[in-house]
Amino acid sequence: MIIELLAAAGDAAPQTSFGFWEAMEQGGFVAWFILSVMIIMSVGSFYILFTKLFEQQKVMNQFKGVRQNFWRATSLDEGAKKLDKNSAWRQLVDDAVKARDSHHQMGDSLEAHDWLHGSLARSEGAINSSLNGGLAFLATVGSTSPFIGLFGTVIGIYRALIKIGAAGQASIDAVAGPVGEALIMTALGLAVAVPAVLAYNFLQRRNKAIAEQLNGFTVDLLAYLVSDGAVKPTVAAAPGAPVAKPAATPTKA
Repeated sequence: MIIELLAAAGDAAPQTSFGFWEAMEQGGFVAWFILSVMIIMSVGSFYILFTKLFEQQKVMNQFKGVRQNFWRATSLDEGAKKLDKNSAWRQLVDDAVKARDSHHQMGDSLEAHDWLHGSLARSEGAINSSLNGGLAFLATVGSTSPFIGLFGTVIGIYRALIKIGAAGQASIDAVAGPVGEALIMTALGLAVAVPAVLAYNFLQRRNKAIAEQLNGFTVDLLAYLVSDGAVKPTVAAAPGAPVAKPAATPTKA
């Protein structure tokens, strides 16, 4: 009889379920709004990561053919035709050709070196600015999402304390459940911030490597233009190309 009464009392006791969706329902509009913001931030971060990674890899792959194909041409116009039309390297060459042609129209009012250097620096800066596009969003997500999650946690704890005070209960069950559910918002903020920060640092490091390649190519272009084609980088022999043998030294009789 006693066992049956205990079982009946256990069945009659209210069953409180705790979980993510229960926390969302108890959090109300604020919880759903913060969750929506977190989802937008997370999706935007991964979108920028993959799109910028694809763009960076494309620029790096194109650089491999620049030194092998471009510098083998006899002129800038011929070399430009060997580069992709929408590539960063083609943009630098086209801007260099335009700067060279426009300087001839200016006469001696400005040194050729200064004019070409400024034009190439402006073109290089535009390319670097394009590569850095979207990184500010990653930095913003990485720095603000933990605080947004903390805001949700504060609101959740406040609502939980109001309910506990109204019910007049201060037991562990009454406190631990609502407070634990409120901490889910902080966990969401960290889950969004950590990938964003890692993606920002990773893309920034690759952009620095690309910037060094662009700067080196710009310097070579400037030297080529100023010297009228006399100075250009040494290009390695193409794979499979015949190697020229040194001329034999004539022997004395």
